[in-house]
Amino acid sequence: MVNYFKNIWLGIYTVLVGMKLTLIHLFQRNVTIQYPDERYPIPDNARNRLYLDPDLCDACNRCVRACPVKCITVESIRAVPGKTPSLKNGDKRNMWVTLYQIDFAKCCFCGLCTEPCPTNAINHTTEFEYSSYKREDLIYTFVKMSDEEKAQKLKELEEWQASKKKAADEAKAKEDSNKKEVNKE
Repeated sequence: MVNYFKNIWLGIYTVLVGMKLTLIHLFQRNVTIQYPDERYPIPDNARNRLYLDPDLCDACNRCVRACPVKCITVESIRAVPGKTPSLKNGDKRNMWVTLYQIDFAKCCFCGLCTEPCPTNAINHTTEFEYSSYKREDLIYTFVKMSDEEKAQKLKELEEWQASKKKAADEAKAKEDSNKKEVNKE
C-alpha cells in the first residue's frame, strides 16, 4: 500500500517538475528565428558557394588541378604580350579565359581550389541557398567568351606568332650571312 501512494506521489512530482520547466520557458523571450525573414549571421570563413572574379583570373589552372572531384572546367587562349590589358590587381595577363565553369552538383566545398590561386580570383561566399530541381541549373558559368571573341583572340595570337617567327628567321639569316662573311676573310 505504501508503494502505491509512493508511485502516485512520484507521478504528481514529475508532472509538477515538467510544468515548472514549461512555466519558466513560457515567459522567456523566444529564440526561434523566422527563417526567410530573419537569418543567423554566417561566419566569414564559411565554405559555401564559390565566386570567381574574371578580372583577376589568369587561367593558371591551379584550381582545376587542386580540385579533388574535378568540378571546375577552365579553357584558355594564350594572350598576345603587350596588347592585352593587365589583371585587376596590376599583374601581367598571360592567358585569356574563354570558359570558366563550376559544377556545384559535384563540388564538395572543401576549399582546396581557393588556396593555390595566386591572384585570389576564386573565393567562397556566404550564399548557401541555391537548390534546384534541374542539374543543369547547378553548373555556373563565370566566363563564357563568344565564338567571335575567341576567333579574334586566336587571330591576334597567330599574327603575333607569325611576326615573331619572321623576326627570328630574319635574325638567323642575318647571323648566317655574318658568319659567311667572317669565314671568307
